[in-house]
Amino acid sequence: MRMRYFAEVMAGICNRSALAGGRKLRWLIIANPTAGGFAMRSRWKKHLCAMEESKAAAGLNPLHGETAPAAIAAKPDNDPFFASCGLIPTEGPGHAKQIAAALAAEIESIPADEKQMPFYLVITAGGDGTSLEVLSVLYHASEKVRANLAVIRLPMGTGNDGSDSPNLAGALNLIIKPSRVEFTPALRLVTSPDGPACGNSPYLAFNILSVGIDAFITHMTNKMKGKLPGDFYKLWVDIASLLYDLIYKVGYLDVKVPAINGGETMSFREKLLLLAVGISGHRTYGSQKKILPDDRNACAIKQMPLLRKLALKEQFLKGEHINRPEAIMFNANRVEISGEYPILAQMDGEAVLLKKEDFPVAIELTEPVIPVLRLVNGPSKT
Repeated sequence: MRMRYFAEVMAGICNRSALAGGRKLRWLIIANPTAGGFAMRSRWKKHLCAMEESKAAAGLNPLHGETAPAAIAAKPDNDPFFASCGLIPTEGPGHAKQIAAALAAEIESIPADEKQMPFYLVITAGGDGTSLEVLSVLYHASEKVRANLAVIRLPMGTGNDGSDSPNLAGALNLIIKPSRVEFTPALRLVTSPDGPACGNSPYLAFNILSVGIDAFITHMTNKMKGKLPGDFYKLWVDIASLLYDLIYKVGYLDVKVPAINGGETMSFREKLLLLAVGISGHRTYGSQKKILPDDRNACAIKQMPLLRKLALKEQFLKGEHINRPEAIMFNANRVEISGEYPILAQMDGEAVLLKKEDFPVAIELTEPVIPVLRLVNGPSKT
């Protein structure tokens, strides 16, 4: 019932969207029915209120007249009601990627001499994993595909750090109110071609890519998902403070940050608990934990004694760590890392183990490639 109501409201909002600037608007909603925003009663109640308010606001817009779901929504195995609303529920890991690839193929199939190319709106309704799958497809898509669509990431998961707004009403405003398309970069983790992790290299992220204790927390949180209800990230923050050093040796990392815009190259060698790089500053992870709270897009945290970790833990979660001597804050387009011991990396909530043979690794900021929406009179997030 929740998914059907969500689909109906979203279709009504899309039908009255201010997007596309006179072009035909085609939309597709890729929704994870097991995401926290649907499955957790308390979160669903908040989303319900936001949808009712957004539904009323959208009603002030005239019907678009040239809107319709993307053709892929009518695939044979989709529920006819969901198809009419332009929604496809995901059925497990990897399914969102398959749906996004099918949509890209639909756009590619439109003849070049089409009188008016439709504008496609891709809406992800799930957590960071759902949006990561979809954005990974768009990253590899052709220029034709990316030039004729935009993606909106609704905060329907547990963490929602990669969403376009921390609340549903703010994200839906991008559909209801006048918006512009803005291209944002991605992050790539490139490993040594001789290491065991090279088979899937480069790894992609679209919010924050990091190595160290936070990747361990992400890894353990993911292992708990689906087994017990609730958000285990905060629990594993507490546990990791005690156990991380016992499971992973915190050795020295050699870090090199090439110069940006004629500046100086930065290098340091430290025992690091974590190193995080975002596509911009003012980024969060772990359900709105402010690891990058200012304009700088990179942060390294030095190893520290257990009692110091426990004393500073809340400051790191709130973004108050940036003035502490344990924090190294900087801007970077590329960060090169070498080390001797295994360490976990995480890309928007997906973890991979890096071994000695995988070093050196590089975290790179790409050119702007992902088309997202921003309010016409609103600030840029990147």
